[in-house]
Amino acid sequence: MKKLFTTMVVALVMVAIPSQAQLKFGVTGGLNLTSMSYSGAKTIEDNAKNKTGFFIGPTVNFTLPIVGLGIDASALYDQRSAKSDGEEIKSQSIQIPVNLRYGIGLGSLATVFAFAGPQFGFNIGGDKTIAEEVNVAKSEWTMKSSNLSINLGVGAMVLGHLQAKINYNIAMGKTGEFEYNDMINNTKKVLGSAKANSWQISVAYFF
Repeated sequence: MKKLFTTMVVALVMVAIPSQAQLKFGVTGGLNLTSMSYSGAKTIEDNAKNKTGFFIGPTVNFTLPIVGLGIDASALYDQRSAKSDGEEIKSQSIQIPVNLRYGIGLGSLATVFAFAGPQFGFNIGGDKTIAEEVNVAKSEWTMKSSNLSINLGVGAMVLGHLQAKINYNIAMGKTGEFEYNDMINNTKKVLGSAKANSWQISVAYFF
């Protein structure tokens, strides 16, 4: 009898989970505040400044309300930039974040959640040559063709349609490489690399 009861409970749970699952499609967009960390050239590091960028694209949200778990994924056009030696270094890419999330319902009006997951990036432009003055200082940049980062953040869903999130995007490897020449200080060519981490704030609307 116990085995039969257990089997029935398991069967009911397996049937209930798909019936409670929700798949929503929407659009999301937001802002990046990018911080560049450098290795190999102290001069660039001293002159580097944070800059804002943006991202936008379609998103999908799959939730299992019974257990509070869900997955969201997006395909985003992403632009980030940093200022170095008087010029902007811009990175344009397609970013695909896939986050596992856990939410707690606050009645029928809102749900708050925490999330984490990998983000896969593919460079579509942004290599930059910057020159402070002709024949004085010059940096040649090459962005990596692909990169991996990790998202950690929190958010809220209101009325099942409007979502707001804030997260920190952590680069797992170098974002780009550069060659730096400083004729003023008679510095020879220096090879270096940079890593871009970003605070991100976003809003999404699900249909």
